[in-house]
Amino acid sequence: MSTQPFRLPSGGLVDRDETFSFRFDGKTYHGHPGDTLAAALLANGARLVGRSFKYHRPRGILSAGSEEPNALVELRSGARREPNTRATTVELFDGLQATSQNRWPSLRYDVLSLNGLMGPGLVAGFYYKTFMWPASFWEKLYEPLIRRAAGLGRGAPFADPDHYEKAFAFCDVLIIGGGPSGLSAALAAGRSGARVILCDEDFRLGGRLLAEKREIDGRPAADWLAATLAELASLSEVRIMPRTTVFGLYDHGIFGAVERVGDHLAVPLPHQPRQRGWRINAKRAILAAGAIERPIVFPGNDRPGVMLAGSVRAYINRFGVLPGRDVVLFTACDDGWATARDLVRAGARLSAVVDSRCEVNAEFKAFAKRAGALVFAGGAIEATHGRHHLCGVVIRDSSGKRTKLACDLLAVSNGWNPALHLTSHQNGKPIWDEQVQAFVPGTLPPGLVVAGSAAGRFTLAQALGDGVRLGRESAVELGLGQASMELVPTTDTEPSSLKPIWRVKGGTGKAFVDFQNDVTDQDVELAAREGFRSVEHLKRYTTLGMATDQGKTSNIAGLAIMAEQCGKTICEAGTTVFRPPYTPVAIGALAGHHRGKDFRPVRLAPTHNWSQEQGAVFVATGQWLRAQYYPKPGEQDWLTTVKREVLAVRSGVGFCDVSTLGKIDIQGRDAAEFLERVYINGWKSLQIGKARYGLMLREDGFVMDDGTTSRLCEEHFLMTTATANAGKVMQHLEFCYQALWPELDVRMVSVSEQWAQASIAGPRSREVVRAIVDTAHDISNENFPYLAARAVTVGGGIPARLFRISFSGELAYELAVPADYGDAMMRALMTAGEPYGITPYGTEALGVMRIEKGHVAGNEINGQTTARDLGLGKMMSSKKDFIGRLMARREALVQADRPMLVGFRPVKPGERLRAGAHFIAMGRTANTENDEGYMTSVAYSPSLGHWIALGLLKNGPSRMGERIRAVDPVRDSETEVEICSPVFLDPEGIRLHG
Repeated sequence: MSTQPFRLPSGGLVDRDETFSFRFDGKTYHGHPGDTLAAALLANGARLVGRSFKYHRPRGILSAGSEEPNALVELRSGARREPNTRATTVELFDGLQATSQNRWPSLRYDVLSLNGLMGPGLVAGFYYKTFMWPASFWEKLYEPLIRRAAGLGRGAPFADPDHYEKAFAFCDVLIIGGGPSGLSAALAAGRSGARVILCDEDFRLGGRLLAEKREIDGRPAADWLAATLAELASLSEVRIMPRTTVFGLYDHGIFGAVERVGDHLAVPLPHQPRQRGWRINAKRAILAAGAIERPIVFPGNDRPGVMLAGSVRAYINRFGVLPGRDVVLFTACDDGWATARDLVRAGARLSAVVDSRCEVNAEFKAFAKRAGALVFAGGAIEATHGRHHLCGVVIRDSSGKRTKLACDLLAVSNGWNPALHLTSHQNGKPIWDEQVQAFVPGTLPPGLVVAGSAAGRFTLAQALGDGVRLGRESAVELGLGQASMELVPTTDTEPSSLKPIWRVKGGTGKAFVDFQNDVTDQDVELAAREGFRSVEHLKRYTTLGMATDQGKTSNIAGLAIMAEQCGKTICEAGTTVFRPPYTPVAIGALAGHHRGKDFRPVRLAPTHNWSQEQGAVFVATGQWLRAQYYPKPGEQDWLTTVKREVLAVRSGVGFCDVSTLGKIDIQGRDAAEFLERVYINGWKSLQIGKARYGLMLREDGFVMDDGTTSRLCEEHFLMTTATANAGKVMQHLEFCYQALWPELDVRMVSVSEQWAQASIAGPRSREVVRAIVDTAHDISNENFPYLAARAVTVGGGIPARLFRISFSGELAYELAVPADYGDAMMRALMTAGEPYGITPYGTEALGVMRIEKGHVAGNEINGQTTARDLGLGKMMSSKKDFIGRLMARREALVQADRPMLVGFRPVKPGERLRAGAHFIAMGRTANTENDEGYMTSVAYSPSLGHWIALGLLKNGPSRMGERIRAVDPVRDSETEVEICSPVFLDPEGIRLHG
C-alpha cells in the first residue's frame, strides 16, 4: 500500500481488510489489526523511534518482543499516559497515540545528543568521580541538572481513571509460554484431564512458529498450530490466557502474572479492568518461554536499521513487513542464514552475508551465489554509517581487507539465550553449557520443569518433543492419565551450527553492550581495570543489565568481555541471577482495587447514621470514622462546641459512641494464664463480673497498648483495645498463642463489629442507664460498683453488657448491645436522658476530659515509652513473667533522667499551649542539646478555665512546681509553664465513685 511503503503486497497474519490510523510524534500513520506498534512503524518507514539514555544517540527497533531495549515510547495522553512501553509489544488499535521520549525539543533534533561529544567524560562510574567541586555547586547546579536529565519518560499528570483487579487461580499444570513446546505440553497434559492454564505474553499464540516458514508432520506449521489451538479450545479443563505475562515465581508453587485485559483498546470496555494481576497456585509448572536472540558488539551496532535477524524474520512472516530493501547479514550461526532466505523470498536485495565463522556450509554459499550476495567467511562488521538511520557498513574480511557497502538494514544473529529468568527467582543459578554456548537452567524450584528453547534445546523438533514428554509426565505425577507413549510431531530439517562472536575489536565508534543504559565494551574494560571484576560489581559499576529490560540482550556479551579481560572462561566468570518481575509490571496491577479509599476501606460504626443526623463532624481513627464533635447552630468554631460538650458531661450527663474500640473475646481453660503472660499486671485474681485496667508491652519492653479486660465467666474474658491498635493487638495475641504458647487451652476472636457500645458519663448517668436497663438488674452503687462488668438485658429482653468504667473521670457506664441495635440504643439514650439535658459528645471532648484526668492515650503510647515513663511502673508484677519484662529493665529504660509523664499549666493562665512544643530550662538556649522533653497532649479545660497539657519531661515527677519554657520552633512560639501533677481534676476520684 502506498501509505505503508514497506508493507509486503501479501503474506503475514495481519487483517488487511481493515486499516487502523495511529499517531506517532504527532504524525498520522496507518496499520492493520494484528500489527504491533513497532511493525506498523516499520511498515511506514519510520526507523528513528527513540534516543538512548545517556548519550541520546538515535535508536531504532532492534527486536520484535519483550526484550526490546530501544523502542520505548509513551502511550496515550493525559491521565492515561504510560511511559516506557515497548513498541514491540504494543498491540495496534485504531486511534493509538504514541510519543517518543528522552529527547528535547524533538526526536530528530535532540539538544542532549551533544552528550556524545562528552563521551570520554561520561564513561562507566563517572558519577562517582565528578560533581565533587565546588561543594556549593551540588545543590544549586549539579543536582538540578542531573534530575532534569535523569529518568525515562513522563508519568501521567493526573490520577489513573482506569481500574485494576486482583484474581486467583488454581491448576494442576501451569504452562508458561505459548510456543511449540508450550502448546504441545498443554495438549499432552490436557488430554489426560489435568486442569491446565497456558499463559503467553503475546496476543497471538504460536511463539516462533508465527515468525518462521516451517513444516510439522509434512504440512505447514500454521496448519499444526491451528489444529492444536482448536483442540485445546475443546478441552474443558484447559484455560488459554493470551496477553498474560508470568512475571514471578514464588514459594510453594505460587506464580505472579499480569493479564493485559484492556491495553489493546483506547479505553477499557465498561466494567472491565485495564489489567488484572493474577496469583496462580500450580501443582506443577512447565517453563516454555523460548529464547532471546543475542546481538553482536561492534562499532555502530546501535544505529537505527541494525536489527536482530530472528526479529527480521518475524516482521516478514508474521506482520508482512520488510524492514529494509538493501540488506547485509552479519551472523555467527546457521540460524542467521534462515533470515537470508526469508529476505530474498520477500523481495529484498541481499548484498552480502558476513559469517564470522571461517568455514561456511556449502549449501549456504550456493544460496548466496544464486541471490547475488557476497559471502565474507571469517569476516566482521567494523563500522556502520548514517545519521538517523543506517546507510552503509564497513566489512573487514578474513585477510583484514575492508569493503564498504551501502544498505538500509543490517540483520545480526549471534545465537540465542534461553529465557530462563523464572528459574532464578528461587535463587537458582544458571550454568554454562559449552555445547549450546549459553547459560541454561541449573537447580530448579520444586515442581518446575523447563522445555524447549528455554532449556537450551533450540530446534523445533526438540521443542515439540520436550513439550509432549513433560506435559505427559506432569499429568502422570499428579495421578492423571497413564505413562503411555504419545506421538511426537515430526519436523523439517534445521541446521543449528554455532560459533558466537562476542565483540568485534578494532574499528571506530562506540560498540554497545547494553543498548538501553548506553554501556559500551570500553566501559566493561574500564570496570576490569578499576577492579570491578565480579559479575555483581560489573553490573552495578557500569549499570549493565540494570535497565527496564534487565539486560535480556546484553548480559551475556558483557560477561564474555569481562571474562576475556580477566583471562577466564565465561563459565569461570559466572553470571548474575534474575529477580522478579520478568518484565515491568504496573503498580496498579499489583494493587488491584487497593487504591485511594479502597486501599484502607473506611469502617462505619453501627451508630454512624444516627451521628450523621445529629450533625456530627467525623474524624478518621485508624480505619474507622468517629464523631469528633456535634456542633450546634450559632457555635463559631470547634472549640466552642467542645467546651459545651465537656461542661454538659461534668455537670449533668452525656454519651459518646465507643463502638470502634477493639473488642477481643478470649475463652478457654487457660485464658487467665494467657492474660497473665501478655499483660504486665495480674489477672488470675480478677473476680467474675469485674473489669481491670491492663497494660501490655512489646517484646522490647515498650508499651504496645492499654485497655480494660472484663471477666464475664470463669473461662471467658473480653479485652478492649485502642481503636487504632485493634488489628495490631489481635495479631500480637495470635502470634503469642500460635508461636510462643501453643500448649495453652485458649481461643480468641475479634468481636469489634459484633457490638455497638456507648459510654454514658456524668453525675446523672445512673438515672439514664436505669431507664434503659431492664428492671430485673440492680445497678445501684452498692450492687454495681466501679469496675463492675455483667451481662444485662435492655428494651425488654435484648441481651446486652454493662461495664462500670470511665475514661472521663466521671461516674460512667459503657453499654454494649448487638450491633443491629446500635442505632436504637442511641435514640433510646437520647429519650431517656432528655429530662437531664443529655448531650452527645465526640472524641474531642473525650480527649479533653481524659487529659484533665491524666489518662494516657495514643499521643503518649507512641511506641517509645515504657510503663515507668507513663507513671505505671508499679503495675508491673514482680511475681510472674510477661512479655517485655526483661527488656523493660534495660539500663537505658530505667535511668532516673528518662522523660516521664507529668502535667503542665501556663504560668499566665491566658496563654495557649501547643502539642509538640519542646521543654527547655529557663535561661538555656533552645537547641537539641538542651531539649528535656516535649508536650504530648494539649487541651483547653472548660472546668479550669485555662489550657493544660501532658508531656514527657526528664526527671519530671521530681520537679513539681518548677517552671520551664515550652518552645515551639515550628509555630514560632514560646510559653513559660509550671510542672504539675498530670491529674488536674478530682485527684481523689470522688466523681468516679459517686
